[in-house]
Amino acid sequence: MNDFSARVQELIPRLRRYARALTGERAAADDLVQDTLERAWSKLHLWRHGSDLRAWLFTIMHNVHVNQVRSRASALTVPLDDDIADAPVRATQSDMLEVRDIDAALRRLPLEQREVVLLVALERMSYSESAKTLGIPIGTVMSRLARARERLRVMLADESPGASLKVVK
Repeated sequence: MNDFSARVQELIPRLRRYARALTGERAAADDLVQDTLERAWSKLHLWRHGSDLRAWLFTIMHNVHVNQVRSRASALTVPLDDDIADAPVRATQSDMLEVRDIDAALRRLPLEQREVVLLVALERMSYSESAKTLGIPIGTVMSRLARARERLRVMLADESPGASLKVVK
């Protein structure tokens, strides 16, 4: 049991990062991590010793998040601390603007595509790990990732600062 607890504690920063990327709000991300850990603890008897604990926890988080999104579809929540900056300050203004643009573009992706991008790019999971985590075939992971990358390219190309400027002589 102590080994399990230690391994879970090591994974909490990764769970928080993924939850924050999914929800976009610190409080909602903390709640999602808490709900995930609570579900994992109550379903500990279902975990197979020797299997990938990270994938198991991410699968639980994915399922909890989907359930929360479905149940909150009609409810309106007002975040209280959106004006507090959580990201570290970038070295230059242009770097911060690029990060902001990428974050905004990620948020405009459909949830299914955003989840795949976050697992593969941010969490560095393999396609097979991502497929197992999301409960979908590996081909679906690859197609969602390809569609997401193309959408991101298009969205970020449209938002480039110099794209709409004309040269005036």
